[in-house]
Amino acid sequence: MSSDTFAPLNAATRRPSAALTPALLLAGVAWWALAALMIVWPDKPAGFAPPRFVSETHQLFILLAALLTVAALIGRLLSWRLLLDPLQQAARWLVALALLIGLWEMVTAKLALLPAPFFAPPRALVEAYATDWFRLGDSVLNSLRLLALGFLFGSLSGFVTGVAIGWSRGLGYWVHPLLRFLGPVPSTALLPLSLYFFPSSFSAAIFLIALATWFPVTVLTWSGVSSVDKRYYDVARTLGASNLFLILRVAVPASLPHVFVGLFMGLGASFSVLVAAEMMGVKSGLGWYLQWAQGWAAYANMYGALIVMAVLFSSLITLLFAVRDRLLKWQQNAVKW
Repeated sequence: MSSDTFAPLNAATRRPSAALTPALLLAGVAWWALAALMIVWPDKPAGFAPPRFVSETHQLFILLAALLTVAALIGRLLSWRLLLDPLQQAARWLVALALLIGLWEMVTAKLALLPAPFFAPPRALVEAYATDWFRLGDSVLNSLRLLALGFLFGSLSGFVTGVAIGWSRGLGYWVHPLLRFLGPVPSTALLPLSLYFFPSSFSAAIFLIALATWFPVTVLTWSGVSSVDKRYYDVARTLGASNLFLILRVAVPASLPHVFVGLFMGLGASFSVLVAAEMMGVKSGLGWYLQWAQGWAAYANMYGALIVMAVLFSSLITLLFAVRDRLLKWQQNAVKW
């Protein structure tokens, strides 16, 4: 058999050559133009501070532009699609990010159109991360601990309450009116009472976060258990299933889509309560850090904490969606994030 027989197979299995898209090329140009803008155009003097030309933070943007260029070239020359494909998918966002940072640099450092120190240039944000990373990191860890404890207690108690009132009509008769009356009350409105009844501001913050999580998880779990098709119970009873089996193996699995919707809503509510609670007596946390930065007029640190907060909260919701898609594989596209 000649080697020509395998020619179509070899051609089909050969790795296609990767090409740089125009958007990725434009992204590389945009980031190099951003670095040139920061270096060539001198800053406008603000107060008694002399204008700054090249600094370590400017060199950081040069490094970012160089890394983007090198990564694109390596992916192109070696046909590494695992490296090149994510860059090409994010190319338009990379262009938009470079334009946004360039506009931010011009209206703050170059033209001083926005008043200082309320609006700091991009390099002030980088300097805030570089000089205050320890305090900010400690605040992130304390916020995660507070959020984890409050969300865990709230979700577990809400799940148990929702299953109980969804399964038992007698219990639902007494709990449902209380749920409708007290549930919609914002948790932050109970902050003065929680500080009085709990021994520390930390435990009071955990209670408020748990309360904000408990209400949506309870309502959605109750709705999920109540909406289970009664024929499922009838079939299980004919096979000799007990009430405990019906709850754990029929009602709970069937209500999981509703439970996860309640968890999403509870997690979103817990974020706002977390920040508000940390501003009232807690000694460390992202909410405390925001208040501390505002008190010292360190607005660059405040903006840096807001960015960290957005990334952190978005990552937690993404993680919860990943858990949902793992457990509910038949409903992966039912809820989008």
